[in-house]
Amino acid sequence: MDGMSRPQLNVFPEDERTGLDKDVIKRAFLDHLFFSQGKFPALATMNDYYLALAYTIRDRLLHRWISTAAAYTEQGARTVCYLSAEFLLGTHLGNNLINLGIYDEAREAVEELGLDFLELLRQEEEPGLGNGGLGRLAACFLDSMATLEIPSLGYGIRYEFGIFDQDIIDGWQVEKTDKWLRFGNPWEIQRAEWAVEVMLGGRTEHYLDEHNHARVRWVPQRVVKAVPYDTPILGYCNNTANTLRLWRAEAPESFDFGVFNRGDYYGAVDHKISSENITKVLYPNDEAIEGKALRLEQQFFLVSASLQDMFRILDRQNIPVERFHEKFAAQMNDTHPALAVCELMRLLVDERHVPWDTAWEITQKTLAYTNHTLLPEALEQWPLALFSRLLPRHLEIIYEINDRFLEQVRVRYLGDPERVGRLSLINESGHRAVRMAHLACVGSHAINGVAALHSELLKQTVLKDFYELWPDKFSNKTNGVTPRRWMFLSNPRLTRLITEAIGPTWTTDLTHLSELAPLAEDSAFRQRWQAVKQANKADLARFVAHRFGEQINPETLFDVQVKRIHEYKRQHLNALHIVATYLRLKNNPGRDFVPRTYLFGGKAAPGYHMAKLIIKLINSVGSIVNNDPDVAGRLKIFFVPNFHVSNGQRIYPAADLSEQISTAGKEASGTGNMKFTLNGALTIGTLDGANVEIRERVGEENFFLFGHTEDQITGLRQAGYRPMDFYHGNEELKAVIDLIASGYFSRGDKRLFQPLIDDLLHHDPFFVLADFAAYLSCQDRVDAAYRDRDAWNRMAILNTAHAGFFSSDRSIREYQREIWKIPSVPITLIDPDQITVTVMQ
Repeated sequence: MDGMSRPQLNVFPEDERTGLDKDVIKRAFLDHLFFSQGKFPALATMNDYYLALAYTIRDRLLHRWISTAAAYTEQGARTVCYLSAEFLLGTHLGNNLINLGIYDEAREAVEELGLDFLELLRQEEEPGLGNGGLGRLAACFLDSMATLEIPSLGYGIRYEFGIFDQDIIDGWQVEKTDKWLRFGNPWEIQRAEWAVEVMLGGRTEHYLDEHNHARVRWVPQRVVKAVPYDTPILGYCNNTANTLRLWRAEAPESFDFGVFNRGDYYGAVDHKISSENITKVLYPNDEAIEGKALRLEQQFFLVSASLQDMFRILDRQNIPVERFHEKFAAQMNDTHPALAVCELMRLLVDERHVPWDTAWEITQKTLAYTNHTLLPEALEQWPLALFSRLLPRHLEIIYEINDRFLEQVRVRYLGDPERVGRLSLINESGHRAVRMAHLACVGSHAINGVAALHSELLKQTVLKDFYELWPDKFSNKTNGVTPRRWMFLSNPRLTRLITEAIGPTWTTDLTHLSELAPLAEDSAFRQRWQAVKQANKADLARFVAHRFGEQINPETLFDVQVKRIHEYKRQHLNALHIVATYLRLKNNPGRDFVPRTYLFGGKAAPGYHMAKLIIKLINSVGSIVNNDPDVAGRLKIFFVPNFHVSNGQRIYPAADLSEQISTAGKEASGTGNMKFTLNGALTIGTLDGANVEIRERVGEENFFLFGHTEDQITGLRQAGYRPMDFYHGNEELKAVIDLIASGYFSRGDKRLFQPLIDDLLHHDPFFVLADFAAYLSCQDRVDAAYRDRDAWNRMAILNTAHAGFFSSDRSIREYQREIWKIPSVPITLIDPDQITVTVMQ
């Protein structure tokens, strides 16, 4: 890509499998069209051309992948195993071209063949492997681990249908099946020979072995086969290609011939269907007990398959089981993989016959836990009856861990039974349940939060007792984002401008962005900066017009809130502000006002009815505002359907204002805020999550702050928060609420938004009404600041200049140094000809 040089890698004579030259790529592309796709140009579709290019680039990845695997195996390299229920990767092709340093060569090769390069990139289906920030963080971390040459394996689930595709019909979210695999996935390789069996249900049998040792045998009710699919994850400017290993569920025998011959044609495939359900969709709706059971099965399937695979690697490299923790550092990304604690114990004690105390030491030294939430209701708990039915042996192990742990607690805190109850792995209040965050804390040697404020609040609230027990376990690792996808690929214009201004060093060390700061005082540079932003806004406007048939004006201020839809993220606060602005313009048509386009995007969980009602409110307000001639050209609202990584790559570079308005003390970190800042958007936000650190680094004068702090929120709650007081005490707020309640935005239907109105007026758990006045006042400051575009550009440049800290490379270096304690392993490419000679000998 212009402004970026190709990485300096060891190179062999150019051939059609490994060469990076334009002409070699062109020949390889045609070769794959013929011999991989079985097509010639007259019959080839755009998808055929995309696949031909994908296989061409995959060949180059495989060269690095095999070289990397060979080096790790030969050296027995200590390896990070990153366990995550989500990996929101985004499309592969463009990112791999960036990391190989051949984006321009590939574009020229394709265009010389008369094809539209960008259209080929758009053919790729986005992998449906994640939903929000948790999965995107995992993807950024994989990218950074490869870039920093850290031996690593990502372990996840190969969801056949992902989360869901979102349509907006009559303003409502409608979920549709995400068929991301319907045309195949050229980036993955099935490893059927490494499949493992995962057991579920059944009973346990206690017995004495031939040495008179007490043993336990798990007799499962059913067995599911886990089949791995591997995807190479390429580093930037090096030869490293690590692995993302995703598990697909299959039946051990997918077809019962005897049942079929008896005439039960459906019964012949019943086991296949029930087994494959485990990896059908991400986060099945768990309102019903069947949904809860499926989610628990998914979580166990992930950790059991992954840990068994780690033992396979251990055996392959002839490493004794007692050194498991020396070979592997396993990071649990939130509580979804917390069953790794009891499953690793089962595999060590029951399968490998390791003594309990030794197994527990290995387990704790292997595992580390990242917490991603401050919401007590989001800390998973599984009903004991369900847990016992699906994982009988693991419940026995948890009981044993708990007994030993609580004995230590009783000695440490003599005469404090309340603390013992709070620390117990079993919640004894109400319906008894297994506390997964507690299990993760007890079974890990390290526990971290993901932003400075979040980590402090963990110590003070949801994990307070564990912090007081083990303060040395706790640390902060502020999240970050990869600049490869979120700058180089998504914002090539800004990448070129920055490289021209300060040189290319920043592309491998984002802290060098600080060299931009003096250029904020250069008027000519500010104008070039504005031109880049304006071009990006025009690109987004064209995309919205082409894809959705909506017109948005790139000359307006682009005010953007794109993230998972949740009450604590307060998209409804934004909507209330829009209604207030609308009323101001209706009541005073001559009011001086900076025209704005409000862009929203994000998915609500299928069973989360209030979040879906918020989506409906946003779209209903938009349908009125967008068609009111009194505000035409001044206000525009558009909800971007099906927000995902590819849409984010279009939106972040085009944003002027980033809405980070969650209730203080509720957002763990956020990473969207970092992507906006990196791309030169200014933030309006609360002191929540990583907003605190962003404001500290970019300067308080370059950040639009509003709202109650976490301490003030706590004070309001303790004093007996009464949202009706704010409603009656603010005429503008009352007018906004009353207008919505009147049915003005719902075709006269006063009942439609009543659940939302009632919740705000009588409960308001996320203090929307309490922050309303401050939010409107802050938006007035935004309006005033944007009038001076030159000053705004200066602020934008300084935001980007001070965003270097928020690179995922920095985050991963901290994990590497402080938690994993693992060295980097540079990779030298294997000469393919030498591989051939070795095999022939």
